Amino acid sequence: MNKVSVGLIIPTKNAQATLNSIFRILENSPIEFSTLIIDTSSIDQTLSMAKNNNARVIDISQTDFNHGATREYARKQINTDIVIYLTQDAIPVSSELIVNLVKPLLEHDNIAVSYGRQIAHEGADLFEAFPREFNYGNNSQVRGIEDVAEYGVYTFFCSNSCAAYRNSALDEIGGFKSVLTNEDYFAVADLLQKGYKIAYVADAIVSHSHSYTLWQEFQRYFDTGYVRAGNPIIQELVGQAESRGLGFVTALLNKVWKVSPILIPYAVMQSIVKWLGYRVGFYGACLPLWLRKKLSMQAYYWDSKYFIR
Repeated sequence: MNKVSVGLIIPTKNAQATLNSIFRILENSPIEFSTLIIDTSSIDQTLSMAKNNNARVIDISQTDFNHGATREYARKQINTDIVIYLTQDAIPVSSELIVNLVKPLLEHDNIAVSYGRQIAHEGADLFEAFPREFNYGNNSQVRGIEDVAEYGVYTFFCSNSCAAYRNSALDEIGGFKSVLTNEDYFAVADLLQKGYKIAYVADAIVSHSHSYTLWQEFQRYFDTGYVRAGNPIIQELVGQAESRGLGFVTALLNKVWKVSPILIPYAVMQSIVKWLGYRVGFYGACLPLWLRKKLSMQAYYWDSKYFIR
């Protein structure tokens, strides 16, 4: 383990509410690592917090930020054997996070990426917590391209809110794509097609969840549909994502019925909004640019250098 260099990358913007908590928990990590904060023009105490915790800091403008390109740039700057990504609102549950997360990569040469378990923040409501329950189980797992028939679109599931990659493997696929969103998903698809595997590590746990309005849910799924349509290789490999979505909706409705039946109408409405967002996004390239900006959760993307008109 001591022969392998490990780097932690955290993209930030006004992260003072959570950044110190991440540093305090990870300062007792049993494995050594370096930290790079790549910050998008914060106006709070984020930069001073990072420097006070001996992190390297790179400051970029909002127009230069992109979920894929910024992480790609950061990994080349940190240049470690293993690179770990966290988001600023993903709080490690224990100091063992990094050692648990990188363990599959250290023990198995054919595993190129591992991702951790996400649990909802304390006080999260049912609609915030359930996606974590559905997507992040109690049991660790390893998946490969041969598992597409069993898992479908979930085969490539990953989240850069808490994930570790073998840097040399990312080099083989040209790194992360400069996409609107889902850069982790597309990287995993490329890695698995190269013959690598992905590990889900159930004991590498972060607290990470969001409470979205219906409009925000529409926007999130618009962005997902848009990028999926722009990368048809995924549909060719696993077909459309609706089957996974149907399974989620069924499980959600069962959960709501048991816990709070009065919320069934909202659960149905939320599910319809997500589906509409995805389908509109899937055909979003046909929409005028001004409308895409309105429907997207990332309005800045459409004026950035990463958007190809």
